[in-house]
Amino acid sequence: MVRGMNSGAATVTDASAVEALAHALQIHPLVARVLVGRGYTRPDATRSFLSPKLAELTRPDAMADRDAAAERLAAAVRAKERIVVFGDYDVDGITSAALITRALRAMGGDVSCLVASRFDGGYGLSDAALDRVLALDPKVLITCDCGTSDHPRLERARQRGVDAIVVDHHKVPDEALPVVAFLNPHRSDCRFPYKHMASVGLAFSIAAAVRARLGVALDLREYLDLVALGTIADVAPLDGDNRTLTRHGLERIADGHGGPGVRALLAESKLRFRLVARDVAFSLAPMLNAPGRLGPATPTLELLLSETDRDAQPRAFALAQANLRRREISAQLVDAAIAQAHALHGDHPPAGVVLAGDGWHAGMGGIVAGRLVERLQAAVCVIAIEGDLGVGSVRAPRGTKLYDAVYACRDLLVGFGGHDAAAGVRIRPERIDDFRAAFAEAVARSGGTPQPERAPEAELTEADLTAGLARDLRSLEPTGEGNPEAVVSLRDVRLGDARPIQEQHLRLSFVAGRRQVAGFFRDGVSARARGELPAAQSRVDVVGILRADPWTGPDAVQLDVRSVSPAR
Repeated sequence: MVRGMNSGAATVTDASAVEALAHALQIHPLVARVLVGRGYTRPDATRSFLSPKLAELTRPDAMADRDAAAERLAAAVRAKERIVVFGDYDVDGITSAALITRALRAMGGDVSCLVASRFDGGYGLSDAALDRVLALDPKVLITCDCGTSDHPRLERARQRGVDAIVVDHHKVPDEALPVVAFLNPHRSDCRFPYKHMASVGLAFSIAAAVRARLGVALDLREYLDLVALGTIADVAPLDGDNRTLTRHGLERIADGHGGPGVRALLAESKLRFRLVARDVAFSLAPMLNAPGRLGPATPTLELLLSETDRDAQPRAFALAQANLRRREISAQLVDAAIAQAHALHGDHPPAGVVLAGDGWHAGMGGIVAGRLVERLQAAVCVIAIEGDLGVGSVRAPRGTKLYDAVYACRDLLVGFGGHDAAAGVRIRPERIDDFRAAFAEAVARSGGTPQPERAPEAELTEADLTAGLARDLRSLEPTGEGNPEAVVSLRDVRLGDARPIQEQHLRLSFVAGRRQVAGFFRDGVSARARGELPAAQSRVDVVGILRADPWTGPDAVQLDVRSVSPAR
């Protein structure tokens, strides 16, 4: 039985199973409760989940075209043929390209590497991108995190005598690609059982296959830092092989065994404590993405290809500066978009909101739309207008049938693409008003059901509010998509003060018996304005995530608040 999140009541689990698991693995009973609630009851399977081993990765034999890709690349390395690696401009694409480039170079390959530009050709292997590739006169082309939907450019490359290898994980079209090898777990004829691997994980697998063909000594663990960065940044499910690869990659980064570029990036991030997945998602990934949002993504590629600390340090500094600029621009656009939303809809936005502005930065649309989804609790399309074309990014609350809503408006658009988590549109400025009305109606009738907040998985007592328990809960790492952080509840506590942070968040305090614990309530100012925060000094139930707070003290903890409601 699961009760609603706002009740503060934890999911009911089998107490005997919790006790047995805690005893067998010698883990905290509350951690055992979370694990049992997620279906982990057998000690052996749970031990494998908590401490995944590289030796237990899914055997790659069934990956379609893996052997063909490895054979062609091994032949190119032996013959010193020119290989060009091309990656998309996001973190998965760049880490995939950097991994294959570094591995093939280490094995003796003649390898050049390029990445897509958001502002010159856009996503994937565009015509402009292929021109850059062909100018290097390659014999072999590897596309990373793109290529699945680039049939015309791949055919053009084939006609120029280039053997192409596509490494991608996006939706597969019906038309066969004119390539030597097409590695994509979503191919209908691919028998590789694990379907959730990000492109960087596929790149790691190819590097292993080429190493085996050439019989060279190369420790591929050196590249696991890139696998962790790309997998987390791409919001790939952190289960199965992804979990194993990411867990080991994060450990290498935390232990100082990442490559020169990753070590320099970590130093610039000022992260001082044991690295976890959310540090990558909210600190390192934005820095890696920043150059590609402002202009060419090449600075990120150059950082990850750095061979020495001396080369890497100034490149990491440049990324940190780009991220500061990205923050400034996105903050300005959020303010402008919020003002426009209020001017159009007041305090009652429709299910779908379309916002547009001349001169808005096209590289920030996704970030701004995502922020506004949280603030407006609606699907949001943010359109940057330049000349006679608007480029929009669309985001929506979980459970929204976003792609269906955008598809319903297709006659108003120049082009569109995406899925239910994110979409992109191109539109003529004179059609934006019509699109605004059509999108609001389409989202409302799309039939999607916003997913409720997750119910708490365990109930805390005053004695549980310790840094020790917060550290024990880190055994679930890496957490994220497919393996979320544990949500807990704290019932019948007193709500203290609520202080604004950065104008939109709240710093809360709670008193549980003799203990006082701080809480961070993201977008709490908006929640308070909507009447979703009880009065100070009242008795409340709190739902959130328990985290250690080493900045405050070695034994301090903080709740990352998801909801606060009157005590029941």
